[in-house]
Amino acid sequence: VQLVESGGGLVQPGGSLRLSCIISGFTFSNYDMSWVRQAPGKGLEWVSGILSDGGTPTYRDSVKGRFTISRDNAKNTLFLQMNSLKPEDTALYRCARGYSAAHLGPMGQGTQVTVSS
Repeated sequence: VQLVESGGGLVQPGGSLRLSCIISGFTFSNYDMSWVRQAPGKGLEWVSGILSDGGTPTYRDSVKGRFTISRDNAKNTLFLQMNSLKPEDTALYRCARGYSAAHLGPMGQGTQVTVSS
């Protein structure tokens, strides 16, 4: 099982980034997926989830209206479009198998997102 994230970087407040996660080693289209993040000195925080068929995207309150989760099952890829980024969004972002914080499985190593002027 492999989950490999990319797309992170340094961005100014108000900017945008699009994260990608390429999956291998399991049948991606059969599984719900999530994005989680971990800020320096803090615990793991669930950000967003999406069902296996791309339906019912859900978000934590602090990112609603700014982040959009999506997936391309033909390309085994999960995405997170992040707009209107804030300094408090700074964290290591990881993709994970599972739909909610209580049901997370394998995760990738993560991609760093830093929001700073």
